[in-house]
Formats: sequence, structure tokens, C-alpha cells
Amino acid sequence: MVRVRWLTLMGVLVALAAPLGAAGFMSEGCGGGKCSDCHTLSADEARSVLGRLVDGVLGVREAEVPGLWEVDVEKRGQKLPVFLDYSKRFVITGDVIDLGTMTSLTRERYIDLNRIDPSIIPLDDAVVLGDPKAPIRIVVFDDPECPFCKKLHPELKKLVQRRPDVAVFIKMLPLKIHPTARKKAEAIICSKSVQMLEDSFAGKPLPEPTCKTDQIEKNERLAKKIGVRSTPTLVFPDGRVVPGYKEADRILRYLEGGTKGKRAAGATGEKAEGAAKKPPSP
Repeated sequence: MVRVRWLTLMGVLVALAAPLGAAGFMSEGCGGGKCSDCHTLSADEARSVLGRLVDGVLGVREAEVPGLWEVDVEKRGQKLPVFLDYSKRFVITGDVIDLGTMTSLTRERYIDLNRIDPSIIPLDDAVVLGDPKAPIRIVVFDDPECPFCKKLHPELKKLVQRRPDVAVFIKMLPLKIHPTARKKAEAIICSKSVQMLEDSFAGKPLPEPTCKTDQIEKNERLAKKIGVRSTPTLVFPDGRVVPGYKEADRILRYLEGGTKGKRAAGATGEKAEGAAKKPPSP
């Protein structure tokens, strides 16, 4: 069992220093006006400053942390944000944490930048929670022996009870760290039984698969293609790929437009099994 890992130290230090930095820029460096009135950074300048640290620059905007630019870059085939200070001497590549909401600004932007086309995900093999004809569909990659999948499952049931217009399609992605999960996943795929999945989460034995299927191999290839490396992982209708356990309220916030500034302090963190998806470091 592996927590979702992120490069944290530098980002936390920046977040902790933000109040002092904000006061300094507003009272001295920026004369009480907007910092962007005095400080500018174009995409071309960002390319020049970052040089060979990145493969390309996609865009630049003011970061939520005073005194920093957020630069969307490409690195080894992935898109991620890095942060550049107004002096253009220091680059930060780790988590920037909003202490008021306990949200990683880096992680949320990374998820936003690396959207996929959810229409490429076949759903014929999925176990369905809710009305399969519901207009809003969330895809979940699950392992029948994953403890965080077990923890997520009742939250998904709460979600579809509260929102009849939402259906959850659960695809089996058994991890190699659970050697008996593969046979269980095959049995669940053959039956498409929610009850059988719940029996597995409860530790009950499952019957042998009633069909021969190569669906798990197909799911593994698809997961690799779209960047799913751990369970549970949720794929939202707008293409955001979000790993880890989520409470029903937070899933709803993703559906309603993201979590920026909305996550309550002290909310449960994201936990997943498998190789956690993290941004590459420039």
C-alpha cells in the first residue's frame, strides 16, 4: 500500500512563507497596487529562464501565492505546473499547499492539465452503480482487494443516491501486489455483479469465473495509456484523472467544477494503492 507521493518540501515552505511575502510585495515592492503592474513574465521569457529544465512552456499566469508565477510546462511527455519567483532566479517544482483549504495547488493544476478523452474508455465490462442510462458518468478503476477501493465504495453509493443523474462505471484493475485479486476480478467481470464486488470487499470468497475473458489485460493497457497507475482512480466526464479515495462531497465538487478553494480544512486525504501518479520533476 503506497500513499500518493508528491514533491512536498519546497512547496510547503513557499506556502508557509506566503503571508510574509504578500506583505513585502504589497507594502514595498508593489506600492500598494497589483504586483502584475510592475512584474511581467511572457511565455518566451519563461522558456529562456527555464531553459533545458523543461521541454516546453505552455503558458504563464499569476500564481495564487503572492510573488510567484505559475508556468505550465511540458516534461517527458507530461504537462505540469512549476512556479517561478518575481526575481526569475528561483524555480519551485513541488507541492504548493493552500493551508486554508489544505489543497495542493500543484496537484489540482496537474490534474487539470493532463485531461484525457473519456470516450475512449469502453464500459461494456463495467459494474454499474446507479442508473446506467444516467447522463453523467464517472469511471472508476478498482481492485477487488484494495482497501481504499473498499473505503471509496460506500461513498460512490452515497453519490448515486444523492444524484440520480450520475452513474458510476467500475472497471477492474487488479494490482500485482494482490495475487488473488485477478481471479476475483475475472469473476466480477463475468457476472457484472455489484454484490460480488461488495462480497470481495467484505472478505468473502467468490465463485470461480463463469467465462473466459481478456478484459483485465485490456484494462491494463488502457490504464497505462491514460496514466492510471493506482487504485482507486476516478475519471470524470471532463477528462480529469483523479487518483485516490474521495468522500462523496468532494466527488460532487469535482463534478461541479473542481475543488479550488472549496475543500474543507481537515478533509480526508487522497490514498491509493499501486504506483502513485506524480508529476515528473524538471
